[in-house]
Amino acid sequence: MASATAPNSAGSPLPKADVLALGANRFRRAMFAIAREADRALDSASYGRIAHAAAAAALARRDQAAIKAYAEELAPYADALLATARQSLDELPPARHLADWRRLLEVLDTSTATIHRALEHPADPGSAAERAQHKALWPHLAVWAEHGSIATVLARRQQRPPVTLTGEEQHPSSEAVHDALRRGELELTDSWYAADGQQITLALLADSSNLPVVALRGDPDTPTCQVIGRYPHEYAAMQALPQPVPAGVLDPRSSRFNRPPPAPEVPLQRLIRDVVEAQEAPDAANAVLGATSSGYEAGSMVRLQELLETASRFAAALQTARGREIAARLAAAGRHLGFLTGEVREAAEDLAATVAVLPPQRTPQPHAGPRPAVQTTAPAAPPPASAPAPRR
Repeated sequence: MASATAPNSAGSPLPKADVLALGANRFRRAMFAIAREADRALDSASYGRIAHAAAAAALARRDQAAIKAYAEELAPYADALLATARQSLDELPPARHLADWRRLLEVLDTSTATIHRALEHPADPGSAAERAQHKALWPHLAVWAEHGSIATVLARRQQRPPVTLTGEEQHPSSEAVHDALRRGELELTDSWYAADGQQITLALLADSSNLPVVALRGDPDTPTCQVIGRYPHEYAAMQALPQPVPAGVLDPRSSRFNRPPPAPEVPLQRLIRDVVEAQEAPDAANAVLGATSSGYEAGSMVRLQELLETASRFAAALQTARGREIAARLAAAGRHLGFLTGEVREAAEDLAATVAVLPPQRTPQPHAGPRPAVQTTAPAAPPPASAPAPRR
């Protein structure tokens, strides 16, 4: 039977990489479930003292559940996982992201030490000191949940020989790929980065039956893209090609586990109802102005412009030809929306300055029956979307 441990550089045994990764992955899944449950509890709270107490209780339950999950799933393996990851990192060829990965492993190491100290010296159960201790540990647990995948990937990294075709094989394959791209007959199915920073993409060639899966290195939408392999199916390609590493992030300071509370926002449907129920011009204008307001309590149109600008930054950060083209389109749409928002705001201001009310012949038609019940059945499914256009 194969041993479940492997020696590290210091000579002491480390648990097998798959065992280490299993504990980290279980903890990560548990943290996502815990965070979702806490978000639901916080969203359901109303304003006032009761809401404050309910939110505090929800956060306390969240912190306690996270500590329990770490102690059960990751605590026995965290130190060994980091040691194995550092050893693997030292063996990688130079790449732009490796220095940042090393810093992330140091952050994980610091968080591990902090968590283990608390586990070794817990506060009195049920006390305010315990709640404070758990609250202080949440950011460290969140670091593991968000970034522990880098340590897991490094620990499970397998040495694979470089994959490439000979010049005689590569030229016709690359030519066929670029021809298929121009005709819109190349279907990209997956993309990732290898540990050396190379972008790898899998594609299907429509006119190839023996080896339809093509592995590409570089940006598929540029002439410098190279074919590095042909395979009968995607599973064979994934077994032969360099392993994926965790994708990057748009904002290195963001955290899905420590999101800032959202700013107050008036739903667009409420603004529509305000216009429907308005009788004087200024009342309707106020609803429209609410959609175009800026600042902390920005309106829907301003938030949509922010969304387009952020999506444009994301597309540009992909660092591909297609990403740059999409980023330019999103940025242009954001500018158009900004212009439209200004037009809507001016029209709303003119409406607010209008001294007028609805004429009396628009008579109400009251309905004295019971209020319609809230719909509890799922709405009908939308019609199927049309097939996406082929890549150009």
